[in-house]
Amino acid sequence: MSPVGQHVCVIIAAYNAQSFIARAVSSALTQKNVSEVIVVDDASTDATLAAAQTADDGTQRLKILAQPQNAGPASARNRAIAESTAPWLTVLDADDFFLPGRIEGLFAYSDDADFIADNMWQVPENNIDGPKKSLLDPAPTKPRPVTFTQFVLSNVTREGKERAELGFIKPLMRRSFLDAHNIRYQPQMRLGEDFELYARALGLGAQMLLVPAQGYVSVVRESSLSGNHSETDLKRLRDCAFSLRASLPLGPDAKDALRQHFLNMDCRLQWRLLIIAVKQKDWRAALKTFMRPWPVPLYLVRQLALQCKLRSCKAWRAKGWQA
Repeated sequence: MSPVGQHVCVIIAAYNAQSFIARAVSSALTQKNVSEVIVVDDASTDATLAAAQTADDGTQRLKILAQPQNAGPASARNRAIAESTAPWLTVLDADDFFLPGRIEGLFAYSDDADFIADNMWQVPENNIDGPKKSLLDPAPTKPRPVTFTQFVLSNVTREGKERAELGFIKPLMRRSFLDAHNIRYQPQMRLGEDFELYARALGLGAQMLLVPAQGYVSVVRESSLSGNHSETDLKRLRDCAFSLRASLPLGPDAKDALRQHFLNMDCRLQWRLLIIAVKQKDWRAALKTFMRPWPVPLYLVRQLALQCKLRSCKAWRAKGWQA
């Protein structure tokens, strides 16, 4: 039996997850240090609730809750936090799973940090038992602390580099720190809610330790919620930089990191808005997307050039020409 101070509640927010929720729940219940697994069904329209129940191992550790209406993962996770008692919390996405020993492996490194995070493995949904890809590049080979500035900048997409944001990680989180600073997920956010919570905690003095992969497997699905978001979702993630900057005691480097994150997200948002404006032949709205701080106009020009090149190549191939 693990020490009481190392008991963990695994939080699983689920929406229309009937085909994989049982796998997630089972992988959590097999972990040595897990005293609670709380599934919050976010008003699914399929058999998610029944599928989650099939994974119950009879140890009385599984609790399944149902939201009265769909409110997003942040609200679901906040409800699970309110219903839990374990001194540590961690999130498991409904389509992901733990490998045996993952939680115990995290505690083996340190219990001095407020957030103990590990690198994640990524696998495609059609071959979850196949080769695993590291989320982070380079992958950490030994424990290292993560500062606010490092964390935020890791979530700024760089040209020519694959996404490897620390905002995707699912650390163990010390409840006492969250409670002491009244930290919960922002319920209005349906994209980047993890990023916002981790950044706020780090800005308030949380100690985060990043260690090598211990067995969190992220299943990459084309239809995942994180890959399908609205312009409103992007705007809220972009604008959380304002609230973080206004509410946290940050130095110049940290504030500059938030500025870079804001501009990075604004590039993505304005590109989406430009596409919509062009489809609607709203040229005034299209022009407005270019009237943004640098480097947003440059990003839009590059994206337009790339699309022209791709369409030209497609037309050449259709005519049997050599691209």
